[in-house]
Amino acid sequence: MAGIELPEYYFRVRENGAFVFRVDTENRQRRIEMDQIAVINIKNGEVKPQGDRVLSDQDKAAIAQWMEARIAVLAERDIDDIRRTIDHLNLTAHWANSRATGAQLDEVTDALLLAMHDLRSVLVRKKADRLGKENQSLSENP
Repeated sequence: MAGIELPEYYFRVRENGAFVFRVDTENRQRRIEMDQIAVINIKNGEVKPQGDRVLSDQDKAAIAQWMEARIAVLAERDIDDIRRTIDHLNLTAHWANSRATGAQLDEVTDALLLAMHDLRSVLVRKKADRLGKENQSLSENP
């Protein structure tokens, strides 16, 4: 594969992390070979070498760098999902006000009201907790 420089590692994303492969193009057939070297669990930070393999310092550094970048991507996606939810709530309000039929409203009103009540309760409680901590911090450090 002349002119194409492949990365040394490939990370096949899975729900809670990734499978880690070392990419090899330096073989006799000049084919791309991917040798699985580890499994990553992002949620608990666990890295399990594949089989009896011992990961090199270079392997560990590449995995740590990928995990840091992946955690940042997932955090960005969480915030983006919340912003989309805000948009959907606004679109839902417009739909309910302008286009929804009585039957459609009957179908979704209770579920929406319960979900919004639950969300409001959580947000109010969390905001009160944050304000309480800020006030406590201010009174301790005049």
